[in-house]
Amino acid sequence: MVNSVSDSAFEQIYDEYSDKIYSYIFLLVHEKGAAEDLTQDTFIRAYKYMHQFNGESHIFTWLIKISRHIAIDYLRKKNRFLFIPIEHFQFGSQGETPQEIILKGEKIEVLYKAIKKLKLSYQEVIILRKIKEFSIKDTASILNWSENKVKITTSRALASLKKELEKKGERYEEVFSNG
Repeated sequence: MVNSVSDSAFEQIYDEYSDKIYSYIFLLVHEKGAAEDLTQDTFIRAYKYMHQFNGESHIFTWLIKISRHIAIDYLRKKNRFLFIPIEHFQFGSQGETPQEIILKGEKIEVLYKAIKKLKLSYQEVIILRKIKEFSIKDTASILNWSENKVKITTSRALASLKKELEKKGERYEEVFSNG
């Protein structure tokens, strides 16, 4: 096997992206140990197939795509799809009062509970586009969808999320803008 990148260059890739890959996987699997293992599996697979990386996308997009496949395989085996709990969000940015922090936490919890009720494709597109802030092009590459499908699915996912939040008596704009 011949890799197209030196070990030291791959180590730099790992150092730069491992925390981001871990964060993405953790959003999907909600288990620290599993996320750590799956992150390691992602980089093992990336190293093994580095010669196939053609540079058409950013290396991070390629790594996310690999990690998505690994996480989805794991979830299929576990037969579930979970989200990060509320305590893993960062709170307390400068100037926030304790009441504002509590309110923000409650809104994020409501948002996550609503997202969890959506079908898998809607959950994924919301995570990638709205939480991880990937571009339409990168999201399409990660999901193996067309850019148009990403746009349509994002729109439908957000509409479903809005309905889910309204069922709970929440205003979509308030909850999502703070989530």
